[in-house]
Amino acid sequence: MTATVPAPTLMRQEIEEIPRAVARLLERGGPQIAAAAAALRAADPGMIVTVARGSSDHVCTGFKYAAEIMTGRPVASLGPSLASIYGAALKLEGAVCLGVSQSGRSPDIVAMSDAARKGGAFSLALTNDPASPLAGLSDHVIDIHAGPELSVAATKTYVTSAVAALWLLAEWQRDAGLLAALKDLPAQLEKAGHLTWPELRAALAERTSLFTLGRGLTFATSNEAALKFKETCQLHAESYSAAEVLHGPVSIVDEGFPVLCFAGADAAEDSLAQAADDLTTKGARVFATTSKVAKATVLEHVATGHPMTEPLSLLVSFYAMVEAFATSRGGNPDAPRNLRKVTETL
Repeated sequence: MTATVPAPTLMRQEIEEIPRAVARLLERGGPQIAAAAAALRAADPGMIVTVARGSSDHVCTGFKYAAEIMTGRPVASLGPSLASIYGAALKLEGAVCLGVSQSGRSPDIVAMSDAARKGGAFSLALTNDPASPLAGLSDHVIDIHAGPELSVAATKTYVTSAVAALWLLAEWQRDAGLLAALKDLPAQLEKAGHLTWPELRAALAERTSLFTLGRGLTFATSNEAALKFKETCQLHAESYSAAEVLHGPVSIVDEGFPVLCFAGADAAEDSLAQAADDLTTKGARVFATTSKVAKATVLEHVATGHPMTEPLSLLVSFYAMVEAFATSRGGNPDAPRNLRKVTETL
């Protein structure tokens, strides 16, 4: 009797679609990106603020590091409740407000973005729905062209949002190196999606808690990974900067405690590798996406050749791993407990 092969989850199908979604964005998004970048050059903002929640807020964390490194402008995250709950009036003349929302419909994101614009900010929206309320109140809209995302756990909308944000920065700053790297990204993400890190999955099998680590450009990837562990596996995960984990959180590390360290090929790689090895000496079972570790286990990963894009290839491999791990535990990553696709926070 032939065993029935289960159909792939929606999450797996959407992970496999990420390279095509990024290629679609790169093919279709040029006019909107160019217009928004030209407006940024003309506005010459003194600072940037972001408005988002959940995975979209992690996109903004990645954008923060990239924008501060590339442009020298400080980037701050605004709490959406400042507008929707507290009714605060912010003074944002000379600032840019970037609102990021897959649906563009969460009331608090819309309210905060509207308040920022009324406070004097030039407003941009990254969204998968250019007809959404968020898009309607923004000066410039960038459609991320992800297509319908049916799995509750966001994957391709995260990556396309992050690519759109990096593309905007590259056009604004006329960074030829990053523009070239983005063109190469779909093929690299295709390779990354085939890595499922079985050695990490085996180490997690009997554990109930873990750390994820990043620093600088990879900190957003760490944050997103911790969220996805909770969301798809009901596994407790906490994200820390590699610069902070040894200051207090390390106290809960015991023998075999799993740690996943995201290290890209950038200026933070050496410090991440050192933190990974330090945690290994304290009994942790550490897995790291860098060959610079001496004691931690190296995870196979796809190098993209540019520090701004490498966190995305690491994340796609993580998505493939966590989907495989969730299903191996008998879970359904398409229907996380207590969650739905659009969370309309007030």
